[in-house]
Amino acid sequence: MGRRSPGPAPLDVRAAYAAHGAELYRFALRQLGDGGAAQDVVQEVFLRAWRASGSYDPQLASLRTWLFAIARNVVVDEARRFAVRPWQRELTDEPATPAEAAADDRLVDAWVVEEALRRISAEHRTAIVQTHLRGRPYGEVAAELGVPVGTLRSRVFYGLKALRLALDEMGVEP
Repeated sequence: MGRRSPGPAPLDVRAAYAAHGAELYRFALRQLGDGGAAQDVVQEVFLRAWRASGSYDPQLASLRTWLFAIARNVVVDEARRFAVRPWQRELTDEPATPAEAAADDRLVDAWVVEEALRRISAEHRTAIVQTHLRGRPYGEVAAELGVPVGTLRSRVFYGLKALRLALDEMGVEP
């Protein structure tokens, strides 16, 4: 009989929690403004991570990025739950300010986008970073890269498609 390949190593939940649990808690607390809900989010993140550990690929995303992508989805689920039961919002400990919540969202989004950009080709990444993220004119970037403007536009178009696919592979919901 042939031997099966062992498959991916199981996720060491204790080590992952020790490394990222507090940071995930702070993120959830700022987003939801409720200590109990933040604890529930962290618990759900590690439960989902444990259940999906076979699909985690460290070559695609760092453990931290993967856990924060899961946390972002859990926080959205929790916020929807609060929307259905608004009376639960009155039971919060210390609500986060909207500015703190927005800053946390931007930080996590930046980590996720950075990880997704690593997954696409260098040509596509350069085209997207220069035109979309840095806001440089296509003509200027094309001249700098030594390619026609049409080629740069094509790289941006297909790069954005590849970026959407990378985000989908990472489990990021729109």
